[in-house]
Amino acid sequence: MEYVICENNGKRITTKMLQEKLLEALKEIDRICEKNNIEYFLADGTCLGAVRHKGFIPWDDDVDIAMSRNEYKRFIKALEKDLSDKYVYHCYEKSKKYTVTWPAMKIRMKNTYIKEKNTFLPNKCKDSDGIFIDVFIYDYMAKHRIFDIPLRTINTILMPIIVLFENIHINPIPLKELYRFNARLYGKICKKSEYFSDEITWTFNPIHPYKTKYKDIYPTTKIQFEDTYLRVPGNYHNYLTSKYGKNYMTPVKDNQKVCKHIKEIDLGDK
Repeated sequence: MEYVICENNGKRITTKMLQEKLLEALKEIDRICEKNNIEYFLADGTCLGAVRHKGFIPWDDDVDIAMSRNEYKRFIKALEKDLSDKYVYHCYEKSKKYTVTWPAMKIRMKNTYIKEKNTFLPNKCKDSDGIFIDVFIYDYMAKHRIFDIPLRTINTILMPIIVLFENIHINPIPLKELYRFNARLYGKICKKSEYFSDEITWTFNPIHPYKTKYKDIYPTTKIQFEDTYLRVPGNYHNYLTSKYGKNYMTPVKDNQKVCKHIKEIDLGDK
């Protein structure tokens, strides 16, 4: 079945067409990580697609990968020297304009364009609005909610304030620094925990944040993804169960098979 994202100058853009570009970008990321011994993994729906579909979920229109905070620091250095000139990466470490309430990094394909439906988080890095892969940082997470609440609550409150300033064209760098500092501090406080999940700059599920055990992610393993092999959590069954429940392999209903994120897109093809 064909899943249409939108029409561009009379041409229908499908998820399959987008996924071909995203797969190219994933292979580039995998190449860099393998060369520099950086352990990333496919995360969230991208991991679900790898396990359930041996590739992309057919109607999915975005890609998520993740890595630990230490690996992320090494990844930035690797991108500086090894990333193909077909791509550009955006993150706060590279530009203080970057929207810190987004994933830690977006790796964008040059000469393409995307406009998301979620327009209250504008892209402030103007060298590219290309299609992208989201890179998330995973860090240690408290086992008990009583230790999780304080810093997560502060960041949950900070998030809409930062977004408000961003949307009135003020770059709230002190608030961004505090937001990121809280995330790093939380990881350090919880460093002896057995749990490992999205750092708390990702505050969109503050009441019941996903909890994944470190041992279910590492060591990672490679499994088939389309025509290649990419890294996923070592115990991807437990990882996906913690994210989507025990029935994650059950196909969703037809009315749930929709493209959720994209309003406009140009794949740059002539």
